[in-house]
Amino acid sequence: MENIALVVLLLFGITFLAIFTHKYKFPFPIALVLAGLVISLIPNLPRIELHPELVFLVFLPPLLYASAWNTSWHDFKANLRPISTAAFGLVFFTTGLVGWGAHEFIPNLTWAEAFLLGAIISPPDAVAATSVTKGLGLHPRIITILEGESLVNDASGLIAYKYALAAILTGVFTFSEASLQFVWVVGAGIVVGLAVGGALYLIHKHFVCDPNIEVTLTVLTPFASYLLAESVHVSGVLAVVSTGLFLSYSSGEIFSHQSRIQAYAFWDVIIFVLNGLVFILIGLQLNGVVKEGTDLMMWILYGVALSIFVFVIRLVWVIPASTIPRLLSKKIREKEYFSREYWFIFTWAGMRGVVSMAAALALPLTLANGAPFQNRDLIIFLTFCVIIFSLVLQGLSLPWLIKKLKLPKHSVLAEEHSIKLQVVNHSIAHIEENFALAEEDLLAKIKSKYEIKYNRLQSTPLPASYYQKSKQNAENQENIVIDVFNQFTKTQIQLIEVERKFLKKLHQEGKTNEEVLRKIERELDLEEARLRMEIYAE
Repeated sequence: MENIALVVLLLFGITFLAIFTHKYKFPFPIALVLAGLVISLIPNLPRIELHPELVFLVFLPPLLYASAWNTSWHDFKANLRPISTAAFGLVFFTTGLVGWGAHEFIPNLTWAEAFLLGAIISPPDAVAATSVTKGLGLHPRIITILEGESLVNDASGLIAYKYALAAILTGVFTFSEASLQFVWVVGAGIVVGLAVGGALYLIHKHFVCDPNIEVTLTVLTPFASYLLAESVHVSGVLAVVSTGLFLSYSSGEIFSHQSRIQAYAFWDVIIFVLNGLVFILIGLQLNGVVKEGTDLMMWILYGVALSIFVFVIRLVWVIPASTIPRLLSKKIREKEYFSREYWFIFTWAGMRGVVSMAAALALPLTLANGAPFQNRDLIIFLTFCVIIFSLVLQGLSLPWLIKKLKLPKHSVLAEEHSIKLQVVNHSIAHIEENFALAEEDLLAKIKSKYEIKYNRLQSTPLPASYYQKSKQNAENQENIVIDVFNQFTKTQIQLIEVERKFLKKLHQEGKTNEEVLRKIERELDLEEARLRMEIYAE
């Protein structure tokens, strides 16, 4: 009971930390890892031990499912080659070299434990990559590869993790057998995920008609996919990712507008709480990791050296992996965007995060023979060092690096403007083609709505580069804040607040019942949400 109360209090602290990071535009994953460090330094806190399987089951399915849901299948498929190269080749390359280095330079670390450490820290984190690179103007292809790599490499990293852990627990490992089993685990995991996705697609489309049930199913789906795959001893991680990608692609036709509004709001809260819980558990675990007699300075030295080594490994892999395919294929040279500066961006953005920490926390306390897992604390400590190094140092310096390399900025504002303009033009054409016989007043009102949207888009200021002005002029305007706040939409939002205040007055005077009040409130909330979605980011 005391531990639950402590976790709740620490979650309150994480929530207030989120308020601070939101206000001062500080990356939340970096704040979380620093919070975990602070928690670990608080004396006399209890150390909460969780069953390894519980760590994976509680944290991995929802976190991976949410990341998969927010990944574009079209972009993912278009960049499948570089994503696969990084998600599998780079992960195993990192696992192997880290395993060799850790065994050679860290005393008393067995080969199996060294490779286990390599498997834990090899996959970068999707949430960290998305959060830290948001708003930096990176080319969309780079963002897609980073997110896709972080999504799939969790599977390859955790498969390597399980093989290394099995070798420690059983003392048996056969490379040829493991290679064949890997192919089966990956392929069958994807098949299970697609099967679960197909079944849920049919259920959502033909049987579910209530938003509460639909949202509940979205919460249960990743757990069902993971547990089903793990029950037949294939990759639960890839099953969850496959299910998420499949259902996300079809979400427009299987979910109602109300279900989508509820689901996105609900999932935002779930992911926020789970990320906070992971780093709270990190702090409570680290509190008891460094025991009396431990050479803390030597452990820190190992952690720093390992972090630098992982960074160098990634750079060594990225250069040939991006260059050789371009040299061998003219089609790749013509089709794919490429810039040498992105070697360093891609390397710098390889930040570790919540998945690596969950894997470390899931290490068993004892071996198969009942003996304690001697180097468990060291592996957890080194994992946390790599996360701190990558998130704090690389994450905070990434904007500086992008500015230093003078990379051209991709304008999300211009892309959004273009898509909105196409949608409005299509809608106007549809009205003229299909509503020609409608009453004149009705037709005028319908067209007026879309003409207002069209005129507002036409009057929206955009970056100079969007209008193809001179490069020098575009660069001079790079740091100018563009005012795109639409006065028409702002006025409508202000009027909605007037409606709310009058509705509140009627409620206080007892002139409306609760049911009517809540219904009208919801209508106003949805209308405001729609209007705010039309406003460009300031």
